[in-house]
Amino acid sequence: MKVLLVDNVNNAALEVFRASNFETVVIQTLTEDELCKIIADFDAILLRNHTYLNEKVLSNAKKLKIIGRVGAGLDNIDLNAAAKYNIRVINSPDGNTIATAEHTFAMILALSRHIPQACESVFQRKWERSKFIGNNLFGKTLGIVGFGRIGSRVAKYAKAFDMNIIAFTRKKLDNVVCFDSLEEFLPLCDYVSLHLPLNSDTAGIINKNTIKLMKPGAKLINCARGGLVVEKDLAEALEKGLISGVATDVFEKEPDIKDCPLLNFPDKVVAVPHLGANTIETQTKVAMDIATQVVNFLN
Repeated sequence: MKVLLVDNVNNAALEVFRASNFETVVIQTLTEDELCKIIADFDAILLRNHTYLNEKVLSNAKKLKIIGRVGAGLDNIDLNAAAKYNIRVINSPDGNTIATAEHTFAMILALSRHIPQACESVFQRKWERSKFIGNNLFGKTLGIVGFGRIGSRVAKYAKAFDMNIIAFTRKKLDNVVCFDSLEEFLPLCDYVSLHLPLNSDTAGIINKNTIKLMKPGAKLINCARGGLVVEKDLAEALEKGLISGVATDVFEKEPDIKDCPLLNFPDKVVAVPHLGANTIETQTKVAMDIATQVVNFLN
């Protein structure tokens, strides 16, 4: 069996395949044309979130039996095409939960206390205490959009800070006030944190119309998917002062972010390069999990 690893999949996966005597090829992120040229040689592929497996690529994957997404999201895989060509798709939906939830809360704190901007100022040998006046989290309302594995864990962390928790979800929860209408939900939130998958129903859920519903001065945190937000609308809201800050781990176009309008507001935006699940513990665990599943499936 021959397996392709792309997108800097953790070496723990490589060790699993070698122990099973699978032939393994490790390559960095590939373009569509590059993938089309080589994909026919492989029985399996493991990837993270930078390589895209679309209809064109999968039509060339004559031997491919299984795709392993090292992580939770599947929006970079054409699931309909995979089904058409009888290719199994697996992921690790639980693997990223803790790391992404911790990262989300780190972003909330960084945004509230201007930590990145203050750190940069100190490294410039400046002392600008009065410039970086922040906000307490105590007593503020955190609105969680999508109350799944990650959203519910973020809520646990927020409760430790004595925040009020509300959720935009179709679920009925005993210990959290839930809403199924953004018109009712958004005006109540001091902080809005996104925890949805990206699909046709959720794409652009934060746009110029929904931003108008948000409480003046609210803050938005997105550690889910860039496409949930219309970046130009969010940038316009920052410029007009409709909202006071954004913390984002994800972008509409990754990794090419040079035209992202949010980056024109360094005083109001905390932005990092998709680090949500990027911890040693998580990447090792998820890579081993997916690789083991692939080995079992192929055997």
